[in-house]
Amino acid sequence: MASNKKYWKSVEELKDSSVVETLSKNEFVENIPTDDFLGDKETLEASSTSRRDFLKYVGFTTAAASLAACEGPVVKSIPYVVKPNDIIAGVADWYATSMADGYDFANILVKTREGRPIQIMPNKEANGTTSARVQASVLSLYDEKLRLKEPTKSGEVISWAEADKEIGQKLNSLKEASKQVVLLTGTMASPSTDKIISEFLTAYPNAKHVVYDAVSESAAADAFEKMYGRRALPNYKLQNAETIVSFGADFLGDFHGGFEKAYIDGRKPETGKMSYHIQVESNMSLSGANADKRLVAKPSDVVFSLLNLYKELTGNAVSSNTTAIDSDIKKIAKILRKSGSKGVVMTGINDVNAQLISLAINQYLNSEILDANNSLNIRKGSFEDVETLVSDMKSGNVGGLLAVNVDPAYTLPNADEFTEALSKVDLKVSLSVENNSTTDAMEYALPAPHFLESWGDTQFSEENFGLMQPTIQPLFDTRQVQDTLLKWSGRSTTYYNFLKAFWSENVLGGASWNKALHNGYFSKAVDTATNSSFVSEVSISEVASNLRKNTKASEMELNLYTKTGLGDGKQANNPWLQEFPDPITRASWDNYLTMSIADARELGFSNPVKDNGAINGDYAKVSVNGKEVIVPVMIQPGQAKGSVGLSLGFGKTFGLKDEMKVGVNAYPLYKGGNNIQYNVSIEKVSGTHKFACTQVQKTIAGRHDILKVTSLKDYKNVDPKDHHHGWNKPAYVSYDHKEVEANTIDLWDEHNREVGHHFNLSIDLTSCTGCGACVVACHAENNVPVVGKNEVRVGRDMHWLRIDRYYSSEVETREEAKELGLSRGATYEALETEAENPEVTFQPMMCQHCNHAPCETVCPVAATSHGRQGQNQMAYNRCVGTRYCANNCPYRVRRFNWFNYANNNEFDFNMNNEYGKMVLNPDVVVRSRGVMEKCSMCIQMTQATILKAKKEGRKVNVDEFETACSSACTTGAMVFGDVNNKEDKVAALAEDKRAYNVLDYLQTKPNVIYQVKVRNTNEA
Repeated sequence: MASNKKYWKSVEELKDSSVVETLSKNEFVENIPTDDFLGDKETLEASSTSRRDFLKYVGFTTAAASLAACEGPVVKSIPYVVKPNDIIAGVADWYATSMADGYDFANILVKTREGRPIQIMPNKEANGTTSARVQASVLSLYDEKLRLKEPTKSGEVISWAEADKEIGQKLNSLKEASKQVVLLTGTMASPSTDKIISEFLTAYPNAKHVVYDAVSESAAADAFEKMYGRRALPNYKLQNAETIVSFGADFLGDFHGGFEKAYIDGRKPETGKMSYHIQVESNMSLSGANADKRLVAKPSDVVFSLLNLYKELTGNAVSSNTTAIDSDIKKIAKILRKSGSKGVVMTGINDVNAQLISLAINQYLNSEILDANNSLNIRKGSFEDVETLVSDMKSGNVGGLLAVNVDPAYTLPNADEFTEALSKVDLKVSLSVENNSTTDAMEYALPAPHFLESWGDTQFSEENFGLMQPTIQPLFDTRQVQDTLLKWSGRSTTYYNFLKAFWSENVLGGASWNKALHNGYFSKAVDTATNSSFVSEVSISEVASNLRKNTKASEMELNLYTKTGLGDGKQANNPWLQEFPDPITRASWDNYLTMSIADARELGFSNPVKDNGAINGDYAKVSVNGKEVIVPVMIQPGQAKGSVGLSLGFGKTFGLKDEMKVGVNAYPLYKGGNNIQYNVSIEKVSGTHKFACTQVQKTIAGRHDILKVTSLKDYKNVDPKDHHHGWNKPAYVSYDHKEVEANTIDLWDEHNREVGHHFNLSIDLTSCTGCGACVVACHAENNVPVVGKNEVRVGRDMHWLRIDRYYSSEVETREEAKELGLSRGATYEALETEAENPEVTFQPMMCQHCNHAPCETVCPVAATSHGRQGQNQMAYNRCVGTRYCANNCPYRVRRFNWFNYANNNEFDFNMNNEYGKMVLNPDVVVRSRGVMEKCSMCIQMTQATILKAKKEGRKVNVDEFETACSSACTTGAMVFGDVNNKEDKVAALAEDKRAYNVLDYLQTKPNVIYQVKVRNTNEA
């Protein structure tokens, strides 16, 4: 049944802010400063002007943009003298490979043009998925600022031969002296590399391998090892789940690498079944935002509620505390008991006891969802081993340290101790892709290639292997770590030959190497009988007692987490990720202390919105375990009272461009690798922080029929078009004093759209998790410029695709409140109460490519027009920048190009240096200033598909058309295709009972179709 929910985006809206209301009506929050160019306004108005002078004043943008367009730079190109056989100019090549950087792991496809990787997409044949970080990693390949370019010793360039000779001699002398050498790496998830490391340890018996992950999941690996005898992480087959209960595990974010595809595969309303997802957490996370039921609790109460669930389910009287959500926990126990083996419990608490309790609950349920057979081989680091390493270094017991692609000098909580202890180590070598704080502190810095320049293999899970192949010749004088270790171990073979031989002997089992390399992956069955059996008995009563003892409940508690964009901070110098708006807060270029509305009021913090759309914040001093940081505060709906959240991965400075040195380093607060810290002190300090936040910019909130949401029960039982109770009612308007369906009234003449192709994009709001991979994919494919923090702050971001995040509250609309006699204050007080735990809905929003487009009607120079294939097209060299089209667009999706972003030192990102430009897509023009930009529905991709089919003498295949966003979408929420081809998926989706158009009462007739969001609110 339809619901009268109020949808809102920011806390300021709850105050009925006149500033926010004004901003919602303004497409551009800042006017062009004509006075600066033309002189005093009053003088001009008082003067007698000619027509030319009048146009000079009124049409400044027209003149400026026209001049800019006429005087574009001439770029000369030099053709190949001898063309490589495997490169055809203008035709893309695709390579299947894998990404494994220690934090992000993915099976991917890489698009190259003329030998340059320019785009990353998921390898869907391998069930590959990509996040915003994986999508953006192609730009990190071209980071000339941060990447190591040649071997150095104490800052001086040396040859590889000299480095090998000197380091080899020192390794041998340390072996003779029986002085410990430590090989410190991140998780590589590479079976061939594991073999090479074992050979290195055999060659140097005094050597030891320590695995270190900056963001630790050590407790989960420890618990799994205790239960199953193997150091790994549990896998989860969420596609088969009936009930999913998560205690602080953001499994749609970074928990165990993310499970968004499996999760959405189990939530298809058209099947009549959806998993029921309950999230217990203190920070608002992606998983919490997508949950059917979200319970808000302080971090300590999340721990105690996990214990209470075990107690309620099993009847075992384990040690715990009562919490405010215990009544809900009893209901959850009942639901899980009913689901039985189709239920699963997971926890993101980085405490081995909490992880053991979670595993024990799943054992009690006999859960088929927790997959112990196909366990995960990612993030296997041991925080305890790293702490021991630092202690041994301080004691002088470590003679040599070989650090491989890790940065403990930045990420360790006791980074200062680590750096000081290095002075007691004789041999200090960094083998790294980037020049980071740790590399700078070492004697030898040996450059390693980017994963897109490398050979390698991966085994992300027991069943799934991947191959890594170079997609470009090395840009710098680099050498793979594996080749280096082989050489130091006395082996003369190359890593490529070693890799091929290893796979032939241990992986392929007679299968073709070339086929596996072409596909990028290989699957192999595992011994389920061996892998799934418990190997040890754990005393749960003892575990529960230890967990309760470790949980130091306090007045204020801190939850450390990773943001969807920056993760652990490895790609902090990547402008695409820095400018990527966080899915929850919509803030970019920053981290911040998330705080509840109640705590903010009590402590005196606020986030005022300025009249140009910018948001400010107060600073807080956060003190815990003797460490303190000063960080801005962001008031976050859904944050548990008595808790604050702070993301890791920011505050990195060494080697970064000045523009990227943003945020605060939270790693010093990350004591013991625990994401929960107790006894936190918060103190307001002076100063005002300027956020770059898009949550109140370009909003269409407050209008009708933006979002449509229904329950699974209503989806199955209620007619969607029912005039009174339907959950997908058509829009009605008043015509001739009668209420009629809006689609019967039209201002435009219809055109025949049945000839040729007609493109539609379907977006399923049920399947969209808000991850943002599509946003970065659009950036890469369409050469969208990065504008920087100051420009984003005043609403000038250039994203062609945004993901609107709406909070919703079950309270009366203003009109209903007025009828009921409720004051405005009472209405907003109710809203604020709801804001303690609001429902969240994500909606990707791009140019809707309206068949009856308001923008086309008002363009004075016909720069924007409608194509026969349904795309709203832009002729950039015709656009004179009047911005009428943006003012007439009800969806607020057009972007005005205020500046030349390429070759401009004011925007020192990737478009003004020779390496960064290598990522640009040659099929898409780099726009100059003074023109409107927007989503083109990837017209270059659709035309390339048509031309390919024409060249091959065939029709376009079913579902062959793609856009960047639909290709990148892991969950399949975005489906693109030709509605004139009735076999294309999108044709059926356009006619589906869930299909609707945003603001359909305006009758713009968009070619972007949304599917009504369905929530499973049945709790059974």
